[in-house]
Amino acid sequence: MEAEVLAHVVRGDTVESIHRGHFIVIDGEGRTIASAGDPSTVTFFRSACKSLQAMPFITSGAADHFGFTEDEIALAVASHSGERVHVETAARMLSKCGLSESDLRCGSHLPFNEAEAHRMIAAGEKPTQLHNNCSGKHAAMLASARHVGADAATYEMASNPVQTAILECVAQFTEIPIDDIATAVDGCAAPNFAVPISAMAKSFNNLIYPPANFDEKTRDACRRIVSAMIKYPELIGGTNRLDTMMMQAARGKLISKVGADGVWLGGVLPSEKWPTGLAIALKIEDGDDQLSRPVVSVEILRQLKILGPEQLVDVSPMPIKNRRGEVVGKIVPAF
Repeated sequence: MEAEVLAHVVRGDTVESIHRGHFIVIDGEGRTIASAGDPSTVTFFRSACKSLQAMPFITSGAADHFGFTEDEIALAVASHSGERVHVETAARMLSKCGLSESDLRCGSHLPFNEAEAHRMIAAGEKPTQLHNNCSGKHAAMLASARHVGADAATYEMASNPVQTAILECVAQFTEIPIDDIATAVDGCAAPNFAVPISAMAKSFNNLIYPPANFDEKTRDACRRIVSAMIKYPELIGGTNRLDTMMMQAARGKLISKVGADGVWLGGVLPSEKWPTGLAIALKIEDGDDQLSRPVVSVEILRQLKILGPEQLVDVSPMPIKNRRGEVVGKIVPAF
């Protein structure tokens, strides 16, 4: 099977370009509810796997040992915008471990939040590693290293016990043997993992509806991560970020996590209609993050009736504007 057309870019009345991709929706019993393209396609999780990368941070006891609060757990699974609240929370996480920004190994970049980035440029301020969208994840990895006695100076290396534990967690939640998981280096310098899109969905099913064969420590960590994401959606992304807007619109029914290069995972919590929950995994084939991914992911949730037609109407369909701010087209779902 090939990728399927999922979105049209329409200027005037003419389709100017298309975006293809793959997605799958499964329930907690593993039944396929909907799909498009080829969900067996192997690709990288990217930041959509941050909930799995944070799991050993909780199951090892590191989060409790250092007194991490629920908002700090939320930042550990975030791809944040580098707004003040994000930077301050990441700094607080490091301080609790007796560490500082210089101990991070994620690199620095300007905040994703445009207003904050413009403010810093105008003020002549340079971004630090705290502004990196992965700083919360890295702070949690550092805390894990400190707690288990691993080398904190190499916590991001694949051979470090922190990363070994994360790989084991990815294998457990995706139900893919470790030897079948391809790895490479992510944008933040930590390892990342390539698995079938269907296995990504399975991992979110196991997160929101952990199976009975998971030990109680892991099941509790699942509950804590899901609770933190729902309670603090503004920390998972930020102002006008897709994850934040989706979780705020769904009002406690959904966890959402984007990954770079067109990846999105959604977890619909168990309900009367879906007693074992739903998990959704999406990959836009050309890696588009800004145009088709928001349009397609919102439309999937509308067709599942998780979101109503009146919600996120500025996201899907997405208006195309010219340089004068006039609407001259739109990006629409095509499935």
